[in-house]
Amino acid sequence: MAKPVLNFFMSTKLKCVTLLLYIASVFVFCILPDFVSSQFVDTSCILDIQLSSSANSSNYGGGNWGGFIESGQCEDVFDEYLYALGKRAKHTSIVFLNSTEQKNCLLSLETAKNDVLNCGIQKLTSGDDACSSYTTMDVSNKLGGQLKNLGTACSLTESKDISDQGCKSCLRTWEEIGTSSEKELNSSYEAGICRFAALVTLTSSLIDDRERLQKIYKCLGKQNLNEAMELSDKASNGISRSKAGMVFLVIGVVGILAMVFIVFLLLFYKRWMHKVRSVRRKAPFASKYSDVRFLKFSLQEIYSATNRLNSSNYVGQGVAGKVYKGILSNGEHVAVKHIIDDGHLETFFREVTSLSQVRHPNLVDLIGFCSLKEECYLVYELCHNGNLSEWLYGKKGVLSWIQRLEIAVDCARGLWFLHNYPEGCIVHRDIKPTNILLTAEFHAKLSDFGLSKVMDVGQSFVSSEVRGTFGYVDPEYQRNRHVNAKGDVYSFGIVLLQLLSGQKVFNLNSNGPAQLHKLAKFLARVGNMIEFADPKLNGEYSVEAFDQALKLALSCTGPKSERPSMEQVALKLEDALDISIQVDNSFTCGQASISDYSETSSIVSVR
Repeated sequence: MAKPVLNFFMSTKLKCVTLLLYIASVFVFCILPDFVSSQFVDTSCILDIQLSSSANSSNYGGGNWGGFIESGQCEDVFDEYLYALGKRAKHTSIVFLNSTEQKNCLLSLETAKNDVLNCGIQKLTSGDDACSSYTTMDVSNKLGGQLKNLGTACSLTESKDISDQGCKSCLRTWEEIGTSSEKELNSSYEAGICRFAALVTLTSSLIDDRERLQKIYKCLGKQNLNEAMELSDKASNGISRSKAGMVFLVIGVVGILAMVFIVFLLLFYKRWMHKVRSVRRKAPFASKYSDVRFLKFSLQEIYSATNRLNSSNYVGQGVAGKVYKGILSNGEHVAVKHIIDDGHLETFFREVTSLSQVRHPNLVDLIGFCSLKEECYLVYELCHNGNLSEWLYGKKGVLSWIQRLEIAVDCARGLWFLHNYPEGCIVHRDIKPTNILLTAEFHAKLSDFGLSKVMDVGQSFVSSEVRGTFGYVDPEYQRNRHVNAKGDVYSFGIVLLQLLSGQKVFNLNSNGPAQLHKLAKFLARVGNMIEFADPKLNGEYSVEAFDQALKLALSCTGPKSERPSMEQVALKLEDALDISIQVDNSFTCGQASISDYSETSSIVSVR
């Protein structure tokens, strides 16, 4: 075993590949993010923080907000930061800043508070742990009873003396939120994050009653809980005793991880090259998009492109807002999504984050955005033939069998790319015909990344509330709330069934099973697959390819453990497309002798 491994690493070519991959990894993970940030990220603070002239001196110092801040001298800065968060949550429902936004705001406060970066506020950022991904709606839904109790208890803080009975009641209720959360989460840190989410939500509900909020802040901020301090002392002593050992441990782990990472890159490169060779009509991946264009538009540019959102340019309505077609000053045709509902601003931020740098021929290009105080706009490339739903169920026309397979292949390639994205698997979570757009040449592109979720490399799933469109959501995801790539595979399987049958997900007029995938399973079980084919195809399709595609769709909607990857799906669909093209060519060449051909061809008619 050792000798082949040694020969493997000593190969001159592999040494070169290793060096190139190492340089590329340093560029991608260390240099490129800083460059992109410098080009596209606004470094100003997203919060409206108004510090008073006394911000450098504590009015009632000594408290630590139950451990949220590391110095009582930071208390008044934290109060203003908390109030600004509540003000933002009032309009956007977003509780936490992400790490970049947090850093920008803390840097903007440095001039007023020299040690603000050491206050501990930087830990209170969004993430995937417990309540750190909560919106105010999530807090109301999941911590509603505790939030109500906190609001009631803290309404009694009318005295100037923070030791009065009203403040004690407020403090006790505040502690109870953390205690009950810690029992469920088994982590005091995550329980504290839940307490903070509840506090921001309470602030947003009382944002116009600044006097009452100041009294609540004075009560809660003053606490220097004995229990919290004892835990802190124990933790500090433990850290001191193990500090030296931890340093050596970290160095050793980093060294091992570096070696594993290099080996992983080599194996990944080898596997990737195998994939590339195995795809006969390989989709061009993101190499041609190395020079990514991402623009910030002014409102005047948006109005000019869409003729001030004229109704004649209206093309559709989504969950988050209306969509208009338009033409930029350079003559480029675009689609503009106008988001005006505060409840969907999270969609705006997620789409900008997900799509600003992710480029692929089968994903709709996000060209730029326009962000205002009460509304925002996303500017995409325009797909002239609308969405797949309009062609399957509308009056635009009939898609041929070849076109349907090509659309399925395009979507599979797009999902394959997302699920194997180098920085982590991107799960779309809302694959359906209305989110599959068609270009003038009928190439399919996936759109609407408002529900997308990114998993770190190596993660098998992330937990999240159930999102998506009824009928397309993976039943196993609905039960366990585990987001992973297999959920997209299920949704794609439903769409593939719709391409084959021309039917909607639920058929209320059917005498058989109401759900499309159940009907397909029933017909496959009784050996009558041809009855499932869309009558609008007029029997002009390859029976072999249809059978292969239907079995593939059923495997996609089967138990999660048995579902194929999107790579496997794409390759099988390409095989079905190959078969159909060969049959179609044979049919064209043999049209002169159609009577003889009809006896041997695999093209059948079910009319």
